[in-house]
Amino acid sequence: MDRKNAWNTYTSEQLTELNSINEKYKSCLNAGKTERECVELAVSMAEEAGYRNLKDVLAAGGSIKTGDKVYAVCMDKMIALFRIGEEPISAGMNILGAHIDSPRIDVKQNPLYENEGLAYLDTHYYGGIKKYQWVAQPLSLHGVIAKKDGTAVKVSVGEDENDPVFVITDLLVHLAQEQMEKKASKVIEGEKLDLLIGNRPAEEVIEELTSADAAGDTKERKAEKTQAKEAIKANILRILKEKYDMEEEDFLSAELEIVPAGKARDCGFDRSMILSYGQDDRVCAFTSLFAMLDITEAKRTGCCLLVDKEEIGSVGATGMHSKFFENTVAELIALTEGESDLKVRRALMNSRMLSSDVSAAYDPMYAEAFEKRSSAFFGGGITFNKFTGSRGKSGSNDANAEYIASLRKAMDDENVAYQFAELGRVDLGGGGTIAYIMANYGMEVIDSGVAVLNMHAPYEVTSKADVYEAVKGYRAFLKM
Repeated sequence: MDRKNAWNTYTSEQLTELNSINEKYKSCLNAGKTERECVELAVSMAEEAGYRNLKDVLAAGGSIKTGDKVYAVCMDKMIALFRIGEEPISAGMNILGAHIDSPRIDVKQNPLYENEGLAYLDTHYYGGIKKYQWVAQPLSLHGVIAKKDGTAVKVSVGEDENDPVFVITDLLVHLAQEQMEKKASKVIEGEKLDLLIGNRPAEEVIEELTSADAAGDTKERKAEKTQAKEAIKANILRILKEKYDMEEEDFLSAELEIVPAGKARDCGFDRSMILSYGQDDRVCAFTSLFAMLDITEAKRTGCCLLVDKEEIGSVGATGMHSKFFENTVAELIALTEGESDLKVRRALMNSRMLSSDVSAAYDPMYAEAFEKRSSAFFGGGITFNKFTGSRGKSGSNDANAEYIASLRKAMDDENVAYQFAELGRVDLGGGGTIAYIMANYGMEVIDSGVAVLNMHAPYEVTSKADVYEAVKGYRAFLKM
């Protein structure tokens, strides 16, 4: 089939809207580098658009009617937004579902240590990464420190130009002959991904050792004492105490994530692409959110669902396998149609969903990994994957032909550029999304999203045209 490049179709007005959407998207990428930050940003944007917290509605004994807009949050890492349509919720919803977690490196619960004059944080990587891609580049630290008194302190270090940054070191090439003979999966081991955070001893330890010199200590003895007192670790703890009122034991109840430092940037002389961390899957999450906030009325209830933990199997209380979404729908049914387990099940079964997740963009530098006729291309528009999974479609949701036909019509009616693709060669690998989980309810689900180069790398690439077409496509879906 003939592939059209969306860039060749735009009017000057559309190019203005395209640029506006992509500037907004880059700002969201900069503000939302973790799932907590994404939820905080989504809540702020939703409330500005007139959405109310469902918890407040329930606490006030309020009601929900056609046209109302509400949201619900789970543990600050998962959010569902609803705009109530003309039809009963039990008749089904149009759901945009995306995930807001991305591959990264997490700080362990007993992380801080000193080794030969350097201070480190011990780490554990999260999601599927090529470990060698994370060394020798500036990194930032984001998260929250929860304390026993019930307070929580937000952490974000390394994004402001005046902030320090951190690094995971690599072996210099002059001594790397043996390292470079290893398989790529072994070049950097998981236990060597520790974050370098300091080198300077605490001043009080230095003063103590200086006074000890007067008593006749040798330089060797002074060095032994410095190491014994872990003076560099002590200095890090002093800094953490001053900045966050944090004790070492507070690491036990902290969630700290290591991500690349720096902002989303235009890519290419023509500024046609975006280079940034975390575009899998925030390129679909933020475009879904934009579309959700743009739609003011529709016959069916619209929903934007942004979830956590997809990169590790959608598990846990904030992953798609949790009952959070189902419970929230039950609350809405109770407020609008009366409490009914049957109507909740009908609402879920009668719904339609776009599992908004990224697809692999065709990369001519690695053409051998793709089947060209079934690949997604930059500038081709929003990508639909009838199925994902691996090899024999293992672990896949496989969308119904009738549902796909209705989506084609909706996209064509709204002049949305779209393409259909698979994730690489049949026997080579594959991937998964949250689609199969929601399909368990019996609803119609298909994967749709934006094609990405460098997927799961610290910096990923998208086409601005595809970001724009994703917003248009998600708007069209919500109006179906």
